[in-house]
Amino acid sequence: MFDNLKILEKRLLNDLAITHRRYLFDEINFDAQMIAIMGSRGVGKTTLLIQYLKDLKGLYPSHKSLYMSYDHPSNVDINLYKLAEEFASLGGKYLLLDEIHKYDNFSIDLKAIYDFYPNLKIIFTGSCASSIYNSQADLSRRVVLYNMHGLSYREFLEIKLDIKLAKYSLNKILKDSIDIVDEISKKILPLEYFNEYLEKGYYPFYFHDQVSYLQQLNAVVNLTIDVDFVSLGLVKSSFTHKLKKLLNILCYSKPFELNITKVSANIEVSRNTLYTYLQHLERGALLNVVYDNKKGISSLSKPEKLYLNNTNLFYTLCINPEIGTLRETFFTNQVKVKHTLTTTNQGDFIVDDKLRFEIGGKNKSFKQIKDMPDSYIVVDTDVTQNTHKVPLWLFGFLY
Repeated sequence: MFDNLKILEKRLLNDLAITHRRYLFDEINFDAQMIAIMGSRGVGKTTLLIQYLKDLKGLYPSHKSLYMSYDHPSNVDINLYKLAEEFASLGGKYLLLDEIHKYDNFSIDLKAIYDFYPNLKIIFTGSCASSIYNSQADLSRRVVLYNMHGLSYREFLEIKLDIKLAKYSLNKILKDSIDIVDEISKKILPLEYFNEYLEKGYYPFYFHDQVSYLQQLNAVVNLTIDVDFVSLGLVKSSFTHKLKKLLNILCYSKPFELNITKVSANIEVSRNTLYTYLQHLERGALLNVVYDNKKGISSLSKPEKLYLNNTNLFYTLCINPEIGTLRETFFTNQVKVKHTLTTTNQGDFIVDDKLRFEIGGKNKSFKQIKDMPDSYIVVDTDVTQNTHKVPLWLFGFLY
């Protein structure tokens, strides 16, 4: 078993040509005993694992670390607990497991490994966070969970142009947007590649095959619903078309026009089932749900706005995406990585229960949020000279 795994591992290390490291690499506490990296198919989880494996091989003897993917046909029948048991007995310390959700009842084995082999560090990836939240054993208390998102606009530019660009906190952007834009503009034209990013730049595999990117992304959507959701028991295979129909509805409805009662009737499910579907789609990184800013438990079950997870999905699933929806989708997608968003009647969003934002084109006025404290206009332009009027693209530099 180990001979075959080592051969596959060496092949992956030799084939690793990607030097760019995603934002998450620097945020992970690799000292934790058990780490989960969750995220959509195609966001770069495997690449991150192999890059970390390469680091381990440089720091410790080769037998101390091992990579294994349950996505490889020769590995599907390997018993996870026995693998860890034998690996530990041979002096192994770092076990990197890819596509763990393809192993039946993985949470039970991982719990046992955590309890009986405290000196063994486990890092695993999965394509749906619901596989952790819905785990049969109480794995959630033992694992440090990280969500890996697609490329920010900053990361996209770094890879495309082979340059280094700084990231900025939200407070820094709001305080010093004019100076930041001036600094970035010395290196790039801020909007030169923005439309390309909105259409095709969110998933790193764009840089491997730009011609068939949208077809590949469509396959990601289908595999997430037809394979991942079904194998995890989140939805029956006979009902997957309902989730796809729900995604299709979002193509032709402005977020503020969505009516949950009408949507549930349209896809022929109850309201409660619809809420469950929304939760699965959000945890599967296909959807972003933004709730009402009203306090209380009742608001948690009443999504106010629904968006496809990122703008690329609109170009994959929809015909002629609406520009206003694309703007709000980009803002939501980039800001939610580090912050909380809710809806509001005065403006489009409240961020972190304090900051108010109205999203629009370059001529957007302050009319809707006039005299409101901590309020900002987010405009689809390259630069502005108003500290409370921030270019939309700049929110792509948050991570």
